[in-house]
Amino acid sequence: MTLSRRGLLGLAGAAGAGGAVGAAVTGVPGAAAAPRAERVRTGFEQLAAGGYALLAGRRVGVVTNPTGIAADARHLVDVLHADERVDLVAVFGPEHGFRGTAQAGGSEGSARDPATGLPVFDTYGKSGRALADVFTAAGVDTVVFDIQDVGARFYTYVWTLYDCMRAAALAGKAVVVLDRPNPVGGLRAAGPVLERPYASFVGREPVALAHGMTVAELARLFNGEFLAADPVPLETVRMAGWRREYHFGATGLPWVPPSPNVPTPDTALVYAGTCLFEGTNLSEGRGTTTPFQLVGAEGVDRRWAEAADALGLPGVWFREAYFTPSFSKFAGKTCGGVRVVVHDRAAFDPVLTGIGLLVTARRTWSGFAWRADHWIDRLTGSDRVRRMVDAGAGPAEIAADWAAGLARFAAVRERYLLYP
Repeated sequence: MTLSRRGLLGLAGAAGAGGAVGAAVTGVPGAAAAPRAERVRTGFEQLAAGGYALLAGRRVGVVTNPTGIAADARHLVDVLHADERVDLVAVFGPEHGFRGTAQAGGSEGSARDPATGLPVFDTYGKSGRALADVFTAAGVDTVVFDIQDVGARFYTYVWTLYDCMRAAALAGKAVVVLDRPNPVGGLRAAGPVLERPYASFVGREPVALAHGMTVAELARLFNGEFLAADPVPLETVRMAGWRREYHFGATGLPWVPPSPNVPTPDTALVYAGTCLFEGTNLSEGRGTTTPFQLVGAEGVDRRWAEAADALGLPGVWFREAYFTPSFSKFAGKTCGGVRVVVHDRAAFDPVLTGIGLLVTARRTWSGFAWRADHWIDRLTGSDRVRRMVDAGAGPAEIAADWAAGLARFAAVRERYLLYP
């Protein structure tokens, strides 16, 4: 097995607002280090530094998971519960649960947190009036959101935020969003924009597949564009020291896996592209130690990696790889496929990479098939990518098809950005 070291051929993805991708993190071949004077301070740290004044006199419920940590790595629920200045009365768990033990498509249910005695309400699968009723039953007047996102439209936490904002407006509650970094940076948006007939919990509204925003910026966009007829009272607490060119390694913050199959920032980097394989019969690497960096299936051979590498996609190499998933697709079976190796974060486009892998998988493996429910259409936001791949289009042609919609989203996005 060999790894190509050829030069880039300059096939660029469609760029959104913010201009060309800038400096990258230290330790990545072919990329300069992003300058950083001091560690980034999260929205929660900023809230704490202000003595929690924003929450004074409020009955607070927190939507969070294991990523909601303080500067000393204690969980924010434990910190807030122990502080007499905050009246914390409830916790709300998203997909995977408050403590993060459930796999994709699952949650932990409602219970009482053994560490604090607080009631934990399960929000997964709830929206609209049903979720508003949960907030009412919890007795809160302010819903605080603090969860680490990964920068992809189909990662469900941002739509948990959206659903909570809608429900809070229905229930007469306020929302406070504590910001955290977009771990893949925030210089640009990339990929197709969702079309509303394809809306679901992996995309409620017209947002680019890789949105290039933080959760606080998205909250502002949701309130200003999609909830404008009935906006929620919204306050956002910004980070200090974060810049749009920072990937997670430049923040100085500890990484806590936001879900079981995003164990590292490197996983987050490729996720917006390789998660598209959830819409196929190939494994996206679940059940391995490097999910989403490995993609393959039983019966795939070296031809796929060779075809993908021959595309000359920017910032990435494709290595022939073999793996045996312990669960999910092809559990216990040896799969052949591709390992995605990002060598230049500044040039890398995860969405274009995912499209290139779909195109070449279909061309080189006779067993390739879409999921029967056309889940790929939910992930990409329309049926256009699927139809173009089936018609034999290449990555550049497919990217050109979504360019106009991406440019429109980029112009809207620009109005809600908070950081340089």
